[in-house]
Amino acid sequence: MRDESSKQQNGPRPQQLGLFGPLDPPPPRVAAAAADDELRRLGAALPAAVALGTSSWAFAGWRGIVYAPDAPTAQLSRHGLGAYANHPLLRAVGLDRTFYAPIATTEFAAYAAQVPDRFRFLVKAWNALTTPRLDGGAPNPHYLDVDRAIDEVLAPAVEGLGAKLGTLVFQFPPQGDEVARAPSAFADRLHTFLTRLPAGAPCAVELRDAALLTRAYVDALAASGVRHGFVVHPRMPSLERQRELVGLAAPVTVRWMLHAGFAYEQAKARYQPFDRIVDGDAGSRGAIATLCRDALALGTSVMVIVNNKAEGSAPQSIRELARVLADADAAR
Repeated sequence: MRDESSKQQNGPRPQQLGLFGPLDPPPPRVAAAAADDELRRLGAALPAAVALGTSSWAFAGWRGIVYAPDAPTAQLSRHGLGAYANHPLLRAVGLDRTFYAPIATTEFAAYAAQVPDRFRFLVKAWNALTTPRLDGGAPNPHYLDVDRAIDEVLAPAVEGLGAKLGTLVFQFPPQGDEVARAPSAFADRLHTFLTRLPAGAPCAVELRDAALLTRAYVDALAASGVRHGFVVHPRMPSLERQRELVGLAAPVTVRWMLHAGFAYEQAKARYQPFDRIVDGDAGSRGAIATLCRDALALGTSVMVIVNNKAEGSAPQSIRELARVLADADAAR
């Protein structure tokens, strides 16, 4: 018969205590989904200069695609990024929450700590900097405020992410008729804003008003060294037309955001839980693939960020895009 000390050694361990009481248990682990042979092959074939990723990552419908089938959904937002980055094709991700409010350097650093060195982030700048009017219609005092852009958006991202910061995107939502009818005035204000940003800052501008995509806009970008953010969106001209106007400046960033014919909420309702392609868009996929190949031919890198609302499931869209790129390489 074992003595009392043996029972204590083999029985349940007492809860470990911290300085102020019991320590919180570790969060359930978020494991990555197993990659099939084709996925590993596509990942190995994808050029190192191409970074594919999705807009955010915390979607329960991605279990079995990005995450293990039993991954705890409540943990995906805070603890799922490491598993996401284990996917053979996912080398980048869009940080969408920064569009709604700035986050601190420490939060950026916490994200960076979860991913490998080759991984890159696309950070959306705070929308208070790119929206001309407040909800009530009054002028927005923070619109194109370069000091706040540097102090509250750019500096924390650069310091927190370091080399893992791919691009900081200033997305200009629909600006309203007053701005859209005066594209030269918009370009002048944009020029003033961009030329006051630190030289060499990894920034891009993304529009939602086709009327603002003018020669004056292109000149404002050229004067500041800031890039155009290519975007697949029903409100904007085709990628081919965007490229005709702005060219390809290194590095290239393109976001595939929304399927034609839908508003965001309509697409969200149609495509949830984002586990499969519902409305395939071979035309946009081919245009993005062409942009990638042309960027590589010029010796520059390219980041492609895909939204679930593009076809129904961003990871599945990325898999299809990787197939197109691999098939083109094989044909050559």
